[in-house]
Amino acid sequence: VQLQASGGGLVQPGGSLRLSCTASGSIFSISVMGWYRQAPGLQRELVAVIGSDGSAKYADSLKGRFTISGDNPKNTVALQMNSPKPEDTAAYYCYARLFASEDDWNESEYWGQGTQVTVSS
Repeated sequence: VQLQASGGGLVQPGGSLRLSCTASGSIFSISVMGWYRQAPGLQRELVAVIGSDGSAKYADSLKGRFTISGDNPKNTVALQMNSPKPEDTAAYYCYARLFASEDDWNESEYWGQGTQVTVSS
């Protein structure tokens, strides 16, 4: 299973940026997809995740500015970042929890390589 993220880059404070991630490979069903981020010297933290039923969970500090959406048939998740702030600068990692095979008893977790988002004027 591979998670391929795209859309990172430089964005001005108050602008907008959209991240996308597609899961590919041996996938039977995806339970959760989403995004975490890690700034230099800090621990990786939750940004937002979305379940296969469409339910979403956000970091409290990001509610109202970031929106997560999922496309189940395409195994894709997107993160719309509106009004980003300099403190949102970090490497953003795509995440998925899934069953790779219908024979699996337990889900497995996968991470993408990370895409850098820099918020600066």
